[in-house]
Formats: sequence, structure tokens, C-alpha cells
Amino acid sequence: MIGRWLGNRTNRVQRASPLAAVQTPPSAGVLSCRVLDPVNEPVAHAEFAVSDAMGRKVVSGGTDPYGSFMTTVPAGEYRLAVSADGYTPYRATAMVGENALASLGDVTLQVAQPPELPGPGDWEIEPSHSSIGFTARHIGLARVRGRFNSFAGAVRIGDRMDQSAMHVVIDAASIDTNVRMRDDHLRSADFLDVRRFPTLEFYSERFVHKGGNRWAVTGALSLHGVTRTVTLDTEYFGLGHGMEGEVRAACRATTELHRDDFTVSWQTMLARGIAVVGPSIRIDLDVQIVPKG
Repeated sequence: MIGRWLGNRTNRVQRASPLAAVQTPPSAGVLSCRVLDPVNEPVAHAEFAVSDAMGRKVVSGGTDPYGSFMTTVPAGEYRLAVSADGYTPYRATAMVGENALASLGDVTLQVAQPPELPGPGDWEIEPSHSSIGFTARHIGLARVRGRFNSFAGAVRIGDRMDQSAMHVVIDAASIDTNVRMRDDHLRSADFLDVRRFPTLEFYSERFVHKGGNRWAVTGALSLHGVTRTVTLDTEYFGLGHGMEGEVRAACRATTELHRDDFTVSWQTMLARGIAVVGPSIRIDLDVQIVPKG
């Protein structure tokens, strides 16, 4: 079972007990390793997740600037998953004894092959398999989540990806937070003012590869009559096929907007001075594109 879970690599776990430098609770031990790239340089801020034998996540976090991590866990058998942008995920198992160090030593991540890019030509966003959502603070405490239900977009893929361009148009009146009174207020002159500014538009001609499947897509966002430069932190998932065999490409992107940058500055203060809507809004896009027919 363990061999199959590990794939083609078997890890030898070295134990040292007792631990002189680390105080552990009763019935607990320490799990550690150092994460390196193929030229033996540390991989800082790699993500790791430790799960128990039942697959339940016990602890997660990131490596330090030297590629190391160490965590205290109850004695038992664990599965460790390590991931980092641009590298193939790594998995291993370890037995952690009471008051003992289970060290996986140096773990070397292998460079992942980037996913295949869409071919040159004109593509379009498929709304039925795409979404444009947002998250904002409400009265300084809760989060309000919403989406735009109506949008369209075109992407022209160049011979090189960095020669590509995209244009997305969003119907401002299609904003939807599942509360009609709030949505009506968001459409009013206090916020989006959809009668004067019926659309939000994003246009980009700058696609920059950040390594692995990460891209930065920088362009001009026009909202509420104001245009600002915005960068989408984009994760590209590669090509696939729909139920009818059509080729499609998928990605996820995020960015953060500040309302004051777009003069959406309406504030109603509660008795204790808490703004009804926070100053920043997180935008989340899940997008699939298909060749333009």
C-alpha cells in the first residue's frame, strides 16, 4: 500500500530520540524535512499538508526561507504532500514515534512540464462554464459574496502567448448577492450607477509568464467611468475537451480592487463608525474559453 501511494520512490525515515531541542507534548513527536529544487537550492514557501492514515488533514503551512519545515504531531502514521509553483507535487509517508524525530531529510522537487497552451487564433469565453465573482467586507465583520451573471469576452491568442490580447465586457446591472434590496442599492448612483455606466470592461495586451502554470495578465479596467491598470494573478490549467469533443482551455484568476480608485466611495457609517462596505474587493474569475465559431 505504501509503495503504491509513494509512486516510484520509497522514503527512508530516520528517527532520532529523544529530542533534545524540541519540547513535545506527551504521546507526540516531530516530523521534518527540507525542500530543494533540482540544483539543490532551497524552495522557500513551498506548501505542505500533513494528513493522518484516514486522509484527514492534521496540519498545513509553508516552508521557511531555507526550504525547511518542522511540525509537532501526535505519534502515528502520516502522509505528507509538498507542492510549489512550477514543480511536480511530492508525496511521502512517515511514522512518527513518541518523543522522536521523523525526518524525511532532503526532498527534491522536480520541475513540472507547463500545461499545453491554446493554439493561435480567436477564442471566446464560454459563460455557461465561467464565473466572475467578488468578495467584500460588510459592516467590518462579515463577508459579502456576489457575482455578475452576464458577461462576454474574446481572447486573441498570438503566435507567442505574450503577443495575445483579451477584452471582457460585464453587464453592471447583472450584479447578484442574493439579496434584492442590497443588489438594487449596488446598482444605484451610490455605487455602480448602472444607468450612467452600464458596463465594466477589461482590456489587456500583456500576458507575462511567471513560471510553471502562473501568468500575470495586466490591462486596463474601466469601472464607474474611471480606468485603472489592474493585474490578474492567473493560474492556467491547460486544455481539455467538452462533452461534444470541442477543445477548451481553463484558468482561474484573482485580483484586488480598491473602491476609492474607481470613485466608488459612498460610505454610510454606523453608530460606532464602521463602514457598511469595506474599502477593498477581491475579484475571482473561473474562465473557460473555446475557439470562436
